[in-house]
This record gives sequence, C-alpha cells and structure tokens, in this order.
Amino acid sequence: MAPTPTTHLTDSRAGDGPSARRRVCFTMNLRPERVDDYLAAHEHVWPEMLDALRAAGWHNYSLFLRRGDGLVVGYLETDDFDRAVAEMDATDVNARWQSSMAEYFTDPAGRGPDQTLERLTDYFHLD
Repeated sequence: MAPTPTTHLTDSRAGDGPSARRRVCFTMNLRPERVDDYLAAHEHVWPEMLDALRAAGWHNYSLFLRRGDGLVVGYLETDDFDRAVAEMDATDVNARWQSSMAEYFTDPAGRGPDQTLERLTDYFHLD
C-alpha cells in the first residue's frame, strides 16, 4: 500500500545545521478545463504578492503541474511553514490573490486555494 498524504511534515531540512530551512511539498487540484487560464494568470504574478511571500519566509518556491488532471505540486523551503502560512494569511494581497485564483480550483466546500493544499510527507532525500 502506498503512503498516504498527511498534514504532518517530518523534520526534513534543506541544508545543514539547526537553523536550516525545512523542505515542504504540497498538492492542490485545478479544474482541468481551467489549466490554461491558471497558467496564464501566473505569467504575471503581482510584485506585491512575490514580496509578501518572501517577507513571510517562502524560499525556493516552485509550482509544478500535471496537465491531464490539473494536479498542482508545490515545493518550498522555509524555517517554519505554519508561521509562513499564517503570515501570508494576515496580508491583504494574499486575500486578493486567493480570491482571484479560486475560480481555477476544485473544492466542493468552497474554500480558497490556499486552504485546500495537502502537505505531503517527506520520506527520502538525496543531496
């Protein structure tokens, strides 16, 4: 049986030392028919959104897409993911960005995209 995603992340660190950033990976689900629109929206991410992500501690942040079914995989490194998410949640620019992205995502409960991400368990790393 394959491992199932969980909301707990192991103590996986990017780099050496006690203050090294943690690697975080998560998934989200796009509406397959909206993939092209979602990609177009990311061609010009607002500079203030990028600044807010940096200020909140999101580093080496990347998004990947499986086009066939709209699976989005996100990767970032941060000192404290819960704190980084909370800091973003406190910004007006994030509220506006999430509102503008909501139409591209599937969520029967009507939550915003950043509320639907599912963290994955980091179980292997090779430097």
